[in-house]
Amino acid sequence: MMENTAKSRRSADLHTPSGLDQDAVRDISAAANALLADVFALYLKTKNFHWHMSGAHFRDYHLLLDEQGEQIFAMTDALAERVRKLGGSTIRSIGDISHKQRIKDNDAEFVHPHEMLAELRDDNGSLVASMRALHDLCDEHRDVATASLLENWIDEGERRRWFLFETLRQTN
Repeated sequence: MMENTAKSRRSADLHTPSGLDQDAVRDISAAANALLADVFALYLKTKNFHWHMSGAHFRDYHLLLDEQGEQIFAMTDALAERVRKLGGSTIRSIGDISHKQRIKDNDAEFVHPHEMLAELRDDNGSLVASMRALHDLCDEHRDVATASLLENWIDEGERRRWFLFETLRQTN
């Protein structure tokens, strides 16, 4: 009896009723998981550049990237939990992230500080574009809750990109 109970728990359906149809759950969950993978990739790249920053503006850039990294990481739990609330399943591992991410890693031994900031500026722009596309998908399926979360994150992403843009403008 106990073995059957444990086995049934391992194979339990994770579907959560959300009021959205199966197409909406499938489409929004897939797009949100790709976005979540990108968020993790951008978070790790931001921290990588934060840890490996050097040069005359070290302190300012180091602090800027630390602040931006915290803001990016803050999206992860809410986004993953939103997928689960919809009735979807979300990412499970670093390998899963690597298969879904669209933001490219940077494993270079050395990256010039200006190149770091330019890459993060562009990656934040890509993240914002992905969030807008997901927002459009949410609008199609009348998923106002996910769309609402995205609106604040789009604003934050635009702000990060703006700060990086302006920081680079001052260094040229």
